[in-house]
Amino acid sequence: MKTNAALRVALSASLLSVWLAGCMVGPNYKRPEVSAPAQFRAQAHPPESNSLADLPWWQVFSDKALQGLIVQSLNGNYDLQVAVTRIEQARANVASVRSGLFPQIGYDVGASRQEVFNPLQTSHNIVYNAVGWTLNAAWEADIWGRVRRATESARATLFAQEDVRRGVRLSLVSDVAANYFSLIELDRQLVIAQQSSRAYKQILDLFTNRFNAGRDSRLAVERAQAAYDSSNASIASVTRAIGQQENILSVLLGAYPRDIERGSVLTAQTMPPTPVGQSTELLRRRPDIQQAENVMISANAQIGVAIASFYPRIGLSALFGGQAPHIDHIFDSSFRVWSIGAGLTGPIFQGGQLRANYQQSKAFWDETIAQYRGTVINAFRETSDALVAQQTLVGERGALESQVNALQRSVDLSVQRYDDGRASYFEVLEAEQLLFAAQVELAQTQRDQLLAVVNLYKALGGGWNLNEASWSNPQGNPQ
Repeated sequence: MKTNAALRVALSASLLSVWLAGCMVGPNYKRPEVSAPAQFRAQAHPPESNSLADLPWWQVFSDKALQGLIVQSLNGNYDLQVAVTRIEQARANVASVRSGLFPQIGYDVGASRQEVFNPLQTSHNIVYNAVGWTLNAAWEADIWGRVRRATESARATLFAQEDVRRGVRLSLVSDVAANYFSLIELDRQLVIAQQSSRAYKQILDLFTNRFNAGRDSRLAVERAQAAYDSSNASIASVTRAIGQQENILSVLLGAYPRDIERGSVLTAQTMPPTPVGQSTELLRRRPDIQQAENVMISANAQIGVAIASFYPRIGLSALFGGQAPHIDHIFDSSFRVWSIGAGLTGPIFQGGQLRANYQQSKAFWDETIAQYRGTVINAFRETSDALVAQQTLVGERGALESQVNALQRSVDLSVQRYDDGRASYFEVLEAEQLLFAAQVELAQTQRDQLLAVVNLYKALGGGWNLNEASWSNPQGNPQ
């Protein structure tokens, strides 16, 4: 009779938990409204249907040497490997939290021997032997959805970590490309410095010959010598910068510092078309925006966890086992024990702890909303910055190219005028100095144009639709 009563209690509690299984306290997630502008600031054309972000990175950065470096970085970069391990940690955490939905089953096996003093028999004491085993089970009926909300929060954290990996991967591709373009720009600077050194050496020889012939002063020779020494110092400085830039790229590849392979030189690099697409698509392309939203989802679920803590917990427990004085009797029916029961526990007075936890969860939810909206605004700013850079750099490059051509002609004219005795040494040196400074500035502008493409691709969330395998092993890409 007692057994049947216990079974009826357990069955009633199970039916109650099934009836209330669909009940979860706390708010269901709803994305906060964000009013995105119809198009990006500085967008030169009406919104297109396609976007630069839809292209895989190897179609944006066509330099074969750069493609090889990007593949190496995706396979070897340690920051990316850290992001991958954090995903695995988050995935394991989801399984750990979700385990609370299932019965927790365990076992216990023990043996003991005890000697008790017997005052009635002074010849010997009484010895007791005990050997036993039990199987125990406990299950909490997740009536209020506390475990399910916690699982929802953990799963959103997992998705956020996957978005972090996407962000690290996109940043890695962009950083490798940006540093590569900076490297070939330094290569261009080195060529300019070497050309400058040769030109100043020719001028120094010219002034020296004229001084030895008594046709010019010692001052012209000294000024030419100073310009020649300055150009040699520039060669050493740029060479040092190239070595350090190669070290930066090596670390991004996950390798020790080494020489970096080059492909096309700076002046041979091509600019791909850069449509930006619909502005609203930015919300689903950018990994940092997706990460911020998953953090919001996790925070919203934690409010449900905090609310569920106000309600009682209902659980079932069961035990079955055996105990006997000798091990060969522990499975005898006469020595078996069992129990089954249901329990309810809940808070009465916690000194304000539960309410404080709830208020903290609400405040964190508000914080994640502000972070989400701030991330969206920052994404539009970065995209607009890249567009502004693209537009203005076109005119800047054209003006600098015209300036370099004009200064090259002025150098030729000043040398001719000097040979004819119609100009001083100062005019020749000034023309050379202006030319080489303008050439360096033009090289930096050419680099900045390439960096603007990199920044736009990153700002738009480029490569968002690539599958996992394609990122580090694109078809036809060098290995």
